Amino acid sequence: MLEPQELIQAYERNTRIVETHGAGLSHEESLAQTDFNINCMNWTVGHIVWYRDVLLEYLGQSERTIPAERAERYAQESAPILADGPDVIPFAELLGFARVSQDRLAKVLGDMTAKDFAAERTEGDRTRKVASVVHFNYFHDTYHAGQTEILRQVAGAGDKVS
Repeated sequence: MLEPQELIQAYERNTRIVETHGAGLSHEESLAQTDFNINCMNWTVGHIVWYRDVLLEYLGQSERTIPAERAERYAQESAPILADGPDVIPFAELLGFARVSQDRLAKVLGDMTAKDFAAERTEGDRTRKVASVVHFNYFHDTYHAGQTEILRQVAGAGDKVS
């Protein structure tokens, strides 16, 4: 199992991947859809931040990176974003939220002790170590960060990133 400091670095790597593949994309480009049943770059980046907020809440942080009234569009199982609308957050703002969520995660994980990380919590009928929950959330984060490479192509930006 990864230690908190390793997870901070791993989440930072994912944040840089998202920032790199999102760099230079317009809001309109972030809404480009594939012919397949996956979502656009806008939803994917918003969903990464939404899921990080879920983790931060699990770790005791009540403040959300994306305000609750704007976050639902990016929640798990939310409908695909097929067009711009009042509930769709501008892409540049989402990239900023990704950086803020990284900073918040780094602070919370950095303050955790080995005892905090090894603690068990029961939710419903399931008991898991905090470390396992954080690690699963990191897997989820990585899954979607990887999608941003393909979604950059879908947006028409090509694979040349700096």
